[in-house]
Amino acid sequence: MSEKAHYGLLKGKKGIVFGPLDDSSIGWQIAVHAYREGAEIAISNVAAAMRFGNTDELSALCGNAPVIVCDASKNEDVDSCFRELKEKLGKVDFIVHSIGMSQNIRKQLPYEELNYEWFMRTLDVSGLSLHRLVSYALKNDALNDGASILALSYIASQRNYWTYSDMGDAKSLLESIVRSYGPRLARRQIRINTISQSPTYTKAGSGIPGFEKMFEYSDLMSPLGNASAVECAEYAMTILSDLSRKVTMQNLFHDGGYSSMGATIPMIKLAHEVLNDEELAQRVGLDDFKPSK
Repeated sequence: MSEKAHYGLLKGKKGIVFGPLDDSSIGWQIAVHAYREGAEIAISNVAAAMRFGNTDELSALCGNAPVIVCDASKNEDVDSCFRELKEKLGKVDFIVHSIGMSQNIRKQLPYEELNYEWFMRTLDVSGLSLHRLVSYALKNDALNDGASILALSYIASQRNYWTYSDMGDAKSLLESIVRSYGPRLARRQIRINTISQSPTYTKAGSGIPGFEKMFEYSDLMSPLGNASAVECAEYAMTILSDLSRKVTMQNLFHDGGYSSMGATIPMIKLAHEVLNDEELAQRVGLDDFKPSK
């Protein structure tokens, strides 16, 4: 990561980031930025990710941050995680949920033919785990008043993205949990939000069929272009800091303006050229789509 100005936004704060795998992941970048903004952090992931990822490297980048093994889909793991976190850091000021997986997507099963056991696993790991993290953090009195909880979402929670499959349902659940928990946490001035990020070349994102096409399309449809993992981490610092102490229950779009666009000039021109060029339309499988006159 290039050297940039840091502002001490998280000076004196403590937090934990769940789910960072390698330097392509948003969770990884959030952890590094939080440390550089002055926070003392812990890192958590499942045991398999510890073996195949670069968790030790991330720990070193973040001042030898404690690493806690935790499967966020298991009550006993999450309970143990927050007890260990309190022993190592004390109560924390922020939690970052950067967890998601879908075996259905990995196996490229069409949405109409999902494996329901895998579907339930997607919902549990990618959505329900947020509820579990918050609940056990509260049960273990691991959160300071005024803390910030942040999870990563995607616009497929509101709109259909064909190949995003059951992850769209999981993100919808994730955002619903944020809204349901918001007023309950507000009694202690704790806030909870999601960031809806642009398509990003992470290990998880790259596993979605046709991801490179999604990425290119989104980039052309976004006035400012796609946001990178590093840029998402920079934005996340404001959400974890006291600058956003009155922001809660929000799904915050960080997508270069994509979510507010109907169409951009480049996409209009591309669609016009393709749909009016029979040979090209046939080559890309759009010969059945004709502009209505």
